[in-house]
Amino acid sequence: METSNQPSMNTIQGASHRETFQDTALGLVSTRSFPAIVGTADMMLKSAGVHLVGYEKIGSGHCTAIVRGGIADVRLAVESGVQTAEQFGQLVSSLVIPRPYPNLDIVLPITTRFTKLMEEGNSSRLSNQAIGLVETRGFPAMVGACDAMLKAADVHLAAYEKIGAGLCTAIIRGSVANVAVAVEAGMFEAERIGELNAVMVIPRPLDEMELTLPLARCWIETQQPLNLPVNIKEQVAEIEVLRLPDLTKLPTKIAEVAEELWNDE
Repeated sequence: METSNQPSMNTIQGASHRETFQDTALGLVSTRSFPAIVGTADMMLKSAGVHLVGYEKIGSGHCTAIVRGGIADVRLAVESGVQTAEQFGQLVSSLVIPRPYPNLDIVLPITTRFTKLMEEGNSSRLSNQAIGLVETRGFPAMVGACDAMLKAADVHLAAYEKIGAGLCTAIIRGSVANVAVAVEAGMFEAERIGELNAVMVIPRPLDEMELTLPLARCWIETQQPLNLPVNIKEQVAEIEVLRLPDLTKLPTKIAEVAEELWNDE
């Protein structure tokens, strides 16, 4: 029985995949609050050339930001993220994995997402806006905070996130000033109704935030369908009639000349 010395297709693909990520690292920082993890991720993005692949929410309020990039960049980003999370008093743990094997996408389905980010690139739709997050323990407190924020300033309510342990976060967008005013109003209302857990205002979110937060679907402008009246045919007929010159309103001599020119055409 003959055996081929040629490498199998799976071996080739695996080697190619391994080469793609051989000089990269995976970084993870975990906190006990969704606003804290968003603020931490924002600092990680701004401190080094890394990509924010996404978040993992495992319940009981635990959230993890996952970044990928060059080994040195990821180390720097994770260090900045740890410092930021510690300032918030929300740090749980952190990890840097140099040269991760592709098999990790079984437990962290991020390899495909990272490849897509690298191929497509990013375009910011939020750079002129701020993001505000108000996290409460209990749904009524969050709804009350949303109502207060919308009434206090010109902001848009984008979505909300649940991370377990009764924690839910309202996410708003608007100008920096409006978001700051709205978040303050939301804080007071949440404390009045129930328990306020955390807040965050991000003045200038980077491109990656649009891809990882439930924001873009509410704010990307889409072309609206053209609403035509039911009697469109009648109106078109009227427009065609108006296009003809009204010769009766012209002086007699001019009207005669105009009528001759019109007939000649």
